[in-house]
Amino acid sequence: MTETFELRSIATVVGGRKEPTDDFWGGTQSVIRLHPEYPVETLQGIEEFSHLTVVFHFHLVRRAEEHIGVRSPRNNPDWPETGTFVHRNMRRPNRLGLAFPRLLKVDGRDLHVTDLDAVDGTPVIDLAPWFNEFGPRGEVRQPSWPTEMLQDYWKTPEQG
Repeated sequence: MTETFELRSIATVVGGRKEPTDDFWGGTQSVIRLHPEYPVETLQGIEEFSHLTVVFHFHLVRRAEEHIGVRSPRNNPDWPETGTFVHRNMRRPNRLGLAFPRLLKVDGRDLHVTDLDAVDGTPVIDLAPWFNEFGPRGEVRQPSWPTEMLQDYWKTPEQG
C-alpha cells in the first residue's frame, strides 16, 4: 500500500542558477535561507562544519515530466537502460534531490554555500551538517557510465 504524507519546506534557495541544467554546476554560489518560523538558534554550531546534507524539492518539474520505468541516462543510447531508481535526476516520483554543498559562511538565517545543484527558489525540505561517519562504509563500486556521464558536472561554465 502506498503511504502518503505531507512535507513542508524549512528554507528556500536564494540566488545561484535560474535554470536547471545537466552540467557545469561547479562554483555555483547561493544562499539557503531558513524560513522565519524557525529560530536562528536552530543553526547554532553549523558553522563548524565544511559541508551540508541538503534535501530539496525539484519544484520546476511537473508531474507529467516524471519518468517511471526504464531508459538510458540522459537518453544516451551508449549507456545502458536503467530503472527510475537508478537515475539521480529530477524526474523521480517525489521529485526530491540530495546535495552536499560546501558551507562558506553563516549570516543569521542565511547559509552561504557553493556547489549546491538547486536553482533559485528551490524549496529545501531538510538540512544537516555532513558527518564523515555517515558516508559509505566499505568499498564503493559503480559501473563506468556515471563517471563518463558526470565528467563535466562539477566543472565551472567557463571550463565548458
